[in-house]
Amino acid sequence: MLFGRRKTELPTRETALPGRDVRLFPVPELHAVLGTPIEGQVPEGMSEAVFGLGCFWSVEKAYWGLPGVWTTAAGYAGGVTPNPTYDEVCSGGTGHAEVVRMVFDPAKTSYGRLLKEFWEHHDPTQGMRQGNDHGTQYRSIILTVDEDQRRQAEESRAMYQEVLSERGLGMITTEILPLENFWYAEDYHQQYLIRNPGGYCPDHSTGIACPIDTRATGTTGTAGA
Repeated sequence: MLFGRRKTELPTRETALPGRDVRLFPVPELHAVLGTPIEGQVPEGMSEAVFGLGCFWSVEKAYWGLPGVWTTAAGYAGGVTPNPTYDEVCSGGTGHAEVVRMVFDPAKTSYGRLLKEFWEHHDPTQGMRQGNDHGTQYRSIILTVDEDQRRQAEESRAMYQEVLSERGLGMITTEILPLENFWYAEDYHQQYLIRNPGGYCPDHSTGIACPIDTRATGTTGTAGA
């Protein structure tokens, strides 16, 4: 990753980089681990989830190994600039976070299970950074695709805040926003750690479990699906 960048203020739509109508780079056709398509529509019967929790290299690896996850991709979301490049995102001029998109089978894993992995895989109290990675691209963010995901995400955030507060940690800074666009990252970012086993893979987790009942059906007081 690019160190030393300390761009921690989100741009407005007026000040963000303009971007472009067409993506400047290719994306691999198939997932290097799962062998499934990286791009394309969500297959019938499956669902989509998009999370940002710091460096997307380690995040993607954490998710592609979960049961029921059909495919994953590194990308950018939550900002303004269309079809951004990695350098543009790292500049702080796009407003995007590094995120991972996954397509999963809800018959094999719940959205609550994915949320549990989200909360436990990073420190959601750090604002515009994770550890030594500073910048808007490293902020904690959940991009939801429907009202049910929004509800579950907000319920899980409230539950985890209670646990973190009991342990003396600060307030969660995680944004929960509707997904407007997901922009794929460059080909060399996709499944980066399978291609570069010794690559940068920080662990910024709090070590505190999130009390989500991953078997739940999404009733009040749970964050299952």
